[in-house]
Amino acid sequence: MSVQELVVRRGRRSGVTTMVAVHSSTLGPAVGGCRFKVYPRVHDAIDDVLRLSAAMTRKCAVAGLDFGGGKSVVALDGVPSAERRREILLDHADLIASLDGAYLAGPDVGTGPEDMLVLRERTPHVFCLPEEHGGTGSSSGPTAVGVLAALRAGARAVFGDDGMKGRKVVISGYGSVGAHLAGALVTRGAEVVVSDVDERRLAAAREQGLKQVTPDQVLGIEADVLIPAAVGGVFDTGTEVAAPLVVGPANNQLTDDTVADDLAARGILWIPDFVASAGGVVYTLGREKQNLTHAEALTRVEALEKTTQGILDAASANGTTPLAEADALAEARLTSGAEPRTPSPREPRTAA
Repeated sequence: MSVQELVVRRGRRSGVTTMVAVHSSTLGPAVGGCRFKVYPRVHDAIDDVLRLSAAMTRKCAVAGLDFGGGKSVVALDGVPSAERRREILLDHADLIASLDGAYLAGPDVGTGPEDMLVLRERTPHVFCLPEEHGGTGSSSGPTAVGVLAALRAGARAVFGDDGMKGRKVVISGYGSVGAHLAGALVTRGAEVVVSDVDERRLAAAREQGLKQVTPDQVLGIEADVLIPAAVGGVFDTGTEVAAPLVVGPANNQLTDDTVADDLAARGILWIPDFVASAGGVVYTLGREKQNLTHAEALTRVEALEKTTQGILDAASANGTTPLAEADALAEARLTSGAEPRTPSPREPRTAA
């Protein structure tokens, strides 16, 4: 996996291994979230940061952003105390600062706006600070808006319309984005079923009156739509999927890109995660780097519906997969530096 720069360092305060991967700066400075996670080995963390940074390159390119792809990971050795967490964050901030603006950090799994505030003590190259400190706060809401935009395009392709009334939707992961999605889909009349490994989140889901299944059951539940909103690596060749439409915000959902062909062969429409999950970064960078208003930034997030529709139309016309068309769109942008242009059905290409 090609990467422009990978820096791995042991924090001088905490002794915890922290790392940043800059996958590409072709379109601009690399952007990506800061992930706090316990890994079995440091090499597992390195593999993760490389995969995630590559996905961010594709996400930014397809979304038309003038930024490259990056990611940072803190390889935790356990759940830190509040004091040690601050030390870890400051160590990570020093690493980000050493890259001198080549990488801009935001929240990811295990981190939030308050953590970004700590990072800002040591480096200005941070976004999504709490709103009271001049940032845009959590990007969960805009991320969910982007997933719903992609879902509308996917629903039209599979069901003939984008209505959700009476449709059964299974959400794997009831975190902040999953909760936003559940609420919006219930409002649209969908029957929503959720799953999560965190009992506190499940309790919150029960308070909302949502049905629940265990994580080991979630992929096999008969449904109209499956939304992966938790961890990556969910789908392998032959993984049981009992919904005809799969679209969600979890990063790196496939264990390998060839799984997209397997899903398509089984009649399952999988919308690439780096397309569906782009709402958060589109909104945040629009607000914090381009000074857009809330409404203007949300309009750009909603435009992901048109992007997704174009990708699905081209895949159908060209006999390829949505992943092949999304990759081609990203590659064209990275090569030309121009605004992304939806692949035309009059320009057939074979699947990569």
